[in-house]
Amino acid sequence: MELYGGEVNRLIEELGSLPGIGQKTAQRLAFHIIGMPEDRALALANSITEAKKNVRYCKTCCTITDRDECPICSSAARDHKTIMVVESPRDLAAYERIGQYNGVYHVLNGVINPSQGIGPADITLKELMIRLRGAVDELIIATNSSVEGEATAMYISRTVKPAGIKVSRIASGVPVGGDLECIDEVTLQRALDGRVEL
Repeated sequence: MELYGGEVNRLIEELGSLPGIGQKTAQRLAFHIIGMPEDRALALANSITEAKKNVRYCKTCCTITDRDECPICSSAARDHKTIMVVESPRDLAAYERIGQYNGVYHVLNGVINPSQGIGPADITLKELMIRLRGAVDELIIATNSSVEGEATAMYISRTVKPAGIKVSRIASGVPVGGDLECIDEVTLQRALDGRVEL
Protein backbone atom coordinates (compact mmCIF):
# COMPACT_ATOMS: atom_id res chain seq x y z
CA MET A 1 0.00 0.00 0.00
CA GLU A 2 1.32 3.42 -0.94
CA LEU A 3 1.36 5.68 2.13
CA TYR A 4 3.06 8.90 1.13
CA GLY A 5 2.91 9.30 -2.63
CA GLY A 6 5.40 8.58 -5.37
CA GLU A 7 8.05 11.21 -4.63
CA VAL A 8 8.37 10.35 -0.93
CA ASN A 9 8.43 6.62 -1.67
CA ARG A 10 11.09 7.16 -4.33
CA LEU A 11 13.26 9.13 -1.88
CA ILE A 12 12.87 6.38 0.76
CA GLU A 13 13.71 3.73 -1.84
CA GLU A 14 16.84 5.58 -3.05
CA LEU A 15 18.09 6.17 0.51
CA GLY A 16 17.36 2.54 1.38
CA SER A 17 19.57 1.36 -1.48
CA LEU A 18 22.65 2.82 0.27
CA PRO A 19 24.85 0.34 2.15
CA GLY A 20 24.00 0.03 5.83
CA ILE A 21 20.70 1.89 5.48
CA GLY A 22 17.64 -0.18 6.32
CA GLN A 23 14.00 0.67 5.62
CA LYS A 24 13.40 2.48 8.94
CA THR A 25 16.58 4.56 8.68
CA ALA A 26 15.76 5.42 5.06
CA GLN A 27 12.32 6.59 6.13
CA ARG A 28 13.76 8.70 8.98
CA LEU A 29 16.31 10.28 6.64
CA ALA A 30 13.67 10.98 4.01
CA PHE A 31 11.43 12.71 6.55
CA HIS A 32 14.40 14.71 7.83
CA ILE A 33 15.34 15.84 4.32
CA ILE A 34 11.76 16.78 3.51
CA GLY A 35 11.58 18.82 6.73
CA MET A 36 14.83 20.69 6.01
CA PRO A 37 14.76 24.31 4.87
CA GLU A 38 14.84 24.35 1.07
CA ASP A 39 18.31 25.93 0.87
CA ARG A 40 19.81 23.16 3.05
CA ALA A 41 18.11 20.41 1.04
CA LEU A 42 19.38 21.97 -2.21
CA ALA A 43 22.89 22.29 -0.71
CA LEU A 44 22.80 18.57 0.16
CA ALA A 45 21.62 17.62 -3.32
CA ASN A 46 24.24 19.90 -4.90
CA SER A 47 27.07 18.43 -2.79
CA ILE A 48 26.09 14.92 -3.91
CA THR A 49 25.98 15.99 -7.56
CA GLU A 50 29.29 17.88 -7.38
CA ALA A 51 31.05 15.04 -5.57
CA LYS A 52 29.86 12.54 -8.16
CA LYS A 53 30.97 14.85 -10.97
CA ASN A 54 34.36 15.95 -9.57
CA VAL A 55 35.72 13.16 -7.37
CA ARG A 56 38.33 10.96 -9.03
CA TYR A 57 41.31 8.81 -8.08
CA CYS A 58 44.59 10.39 -6.99
CA LYS A 59 47.13 9.92 -9.78
CA THR A 60 49.73 8.81 -7.22
CA CYS A 61 48.08 6.73 -4.48
CA CYS A 62 44.67 5.92 -6.05
CA THR A 63 42.55 7.23 -3.16
CA ILE A 64 39.55 9.40 -3.89
CA THR A 65 40.07 13.15 -4.21
CA ASP A 66 38.77 16.15 -6.12
CA ARG A 67 42.29 17.06 -7.28
CA ASP A 68 44.84 15.39 -9.53
CA GLU A 69 46.87 14.50 -6.44
CA CYS A 70 45.40 14.08 -2.95
CA PRO A 71 46.52 16.32 -0.03
CA ILE A 72 48.62 13.51 1.51
CA CYS A 73 50.58 12.78 -1.67
CA SER A 74 51.13 16.48 -2.37
CA SER A 75 52.36 17.21 1.17
CA ALA A 76 56.10 17.88 1.50
CA ALA A 77 55.78 17.15 5.25
CA ARG A 78 55.02 13.46 4.64
CA ASP A 79 57.67 10.72 4.39
CA HIS A 80 57.37 9.67 0.74
CA LYS A 81 59.89 6.84 1.22
CA THR A 82 57.44 4.87 3.39
CA ILE A 83 54.27 3.62 1.69
CA MET A 84 51.40 1.91 3.51
CA VAL A 85 49.24 -0.29 1.29
CA VAL A 86 45.55 -0.34 2.26
CA GLU A 87 42.47 -1.84 0.66
CA SER A 88 40.22 1.22 0.52
CA PRO A 89 40.04 4.97 1.15
CA ARG A 90 38.13 4.12 4.38
CA ASP A 91 41.17 2.20 5.64
CA LEU A 92 43.40 5.19 4.81
CA ALA A 93 41.05 7.40 6.84
CA ALA A 94 41.22 4.96 9.77
CA TYR A 95 45.03 5.29 9.95
CA GLU A 96 44.87 9.05 9.51
CA ARG A 97 42.55 9.25 12.53
CA ILE A 98 45.28 7.94 14.84
CA GLY A 99 47.61 10.73 13.71
CA GLN A 100 50.81 8.71 14.24
CA TYR A 101 51.72 7.63 10.72
CA ASN A 102 53.67 10.18 8.68
CA GLY A 103 54.28 8.22 5.49
CA VAL A 104 52.13 8.08 2.38
CA TYR A 105 49.62 5.47 1.20
CA HIS A 106 48.70 3.32 -1.73
CA VAL A 107 45.03 2.33 -2.02
CA LEU A 108 44.41 -0.97 -3.78
CA ASN A 109 40.67 -0.35 -4.18
CA GLY A 110 40.03 -4.04 -3.54
CA VAL A 111 41.82 -7.31 -2.83
CA ILE A 112 42.69 -10.40 -4.83
CA ASN A 113 39.67 -12.70 -4.68
CA PRO A 114 39.68 -15.50 -7.27
CA SER A 115 36.23 -16.74 -6.21
CA GLN A 116 34.80 -13.40 -7.38
CA GLY A 117 37.04 -13.21 -10.42
CA ILE A 118 39.26 -10.44 -8.96
CA GLY A 119 42.90 -10.94 -9.84
CA PRO A 120 46.03 -8.79 -9.45
CA ALA A 121 45.19 -6.86 -12.64
CA ASP A 122 41.81 -5.80 -11.21
CA ILE A 123 43.26 -3.77 -8.32
CA THR A 124 45.92 -1.03 -8.40
CA LEU A 125 48.98 -3.29 -8.12
CA LYS A 126 50.40 -2.06 -11.44
CA GLU A 127 50.30 1.52 -10.16
CA LEU A 128 52.00 0.40 -6.92
CA MET A 129 54.83 -1.31 -8.83
CA ILE A 130 55.40 1.88 -10.83
CA ARG A 131 55.65 3.88 -7.57
CA LEU A 132 58.17 1.41 -6.17
CA ARG A 133 60.62 2.27 -8.95
CA GLY A 134 61.26 5.53 -7.08
CA ALA A 135 63.07 6.03 -3.77
CA VAL A 136 61.12 3.80 -1.36
CA ASP A 137 62.63 2.46 1.87
CA GLU A 138 59.68 0.51 3.30
CA LEU A 139 56.37 -0.88 2.14
CA ILE A 140 53.90 -1.52 4.97
CA ILE A 141 51.11 -3.88 4.01
CA ALA A 142 47.97 -3.03 5.96
CA THR A 143 45.32 -5.11 4.24
CA ASN A 144 42.54 -6.55 6.39
CA SER A 145 43.10 -9.86 8.20
CA SER A 146 40.62 -11.69 5.97
CA VAL A 147 41.60 -14.62 3.76
CA GLU A 148 41.61 -12.30 0.74
CA GLY A 149 43.56 -9.59 2.59
CA GLU A 150 46.20 -12.11 3.66
CA ALA A 151 46.46 -13.57 0.16
CA THR A 152 46.87 -10.06 -1.28
CA ALA A 153 49.57 -9.27 1.31
CA MET A 154 51.52 -12.41 0.44
CA TYR A 155 51.22 -11.71 -3.29
CA ILE A 156 52.54 -8.15 -2.83
CA SER A 157 55.36 -9.38 -0.57
CA ARG A 158 56.51 -12.02 -3.08
CA THR A 159 56.34 -9.49 -5.92
CA VAL A 160 58.17 -6.65 -4.14
CA LYS A 161 60.88 -8.45 -2.13
CA PRO A 162 63.16 -9.16 -5.13
CA ALA A 163 63.46 -5.37 -5.60
CA GLY A 164 65.25 -5.13 -2.25
CA ILE A 165 62.59 -2.97 -0.58
CA LYS A 166 61.81 -3.70 3.07
CA VAL A 167 58.31 -5.18 3.24
CA SER A 168 56.45 -5.31 6.56
CA ARG A 169 52.96 -6.37 7.63
CA ILE A 170 50.90 -4.70 10.34
CA ALA A 171 51.01 -6.73 13.55
CA SER A 172 48.27 -8.71 15.16
CA GLY A 173 45.85 -6.76 17.24
CA VAL A 174 43.65 -6.30 14.23
CA PRO A 175 41.21 -9.22 14.57
CA VAL A 176 40.93 -11.80 11.82
CA GLY A 177 37.99 -10.87 9.65
CA GLY A 178 37.92 -7.33 11.07
CA ASP A 179 37.66 -4.25 8.87
CA LEU A 180 40.20 -1.51 9.57
CA GLU A 181 37.59 1.24 9.36
CA CYS A 182 35.75 -0.24 12.37
CA ILE A 183 38.79 -0.68 14.65
CA ASP A 184 39.64 1.74 17.42
CA GLU A 185 42.70 4.02 17.22
CA VAL A 186 44.68 2.27 20.02
CA THR A 187 44.43 -1.12 18.30
CA LEU A 188 45.41 0.42 14.96
CA GLN A 189 48.42 2.12 16.58
CA ARG A 190 49.55 -1.15 18.22
CA ALA A 191 49.21 -2.96 14.90
CA LEU A 192 51.29 -0.27 13.18
CA ASP A 193 53.97 -0.19 15.90
CA GLY A 194 54.22 -4.00 16.00
CA ARG A 195 54.48 -4.56 12.25
CA VAL A 196 56.82 -7.32 11.17
CA GLU A 197 59.04 -7.67 8.16
CA LEU A 198 57.80 -10.14 5.56
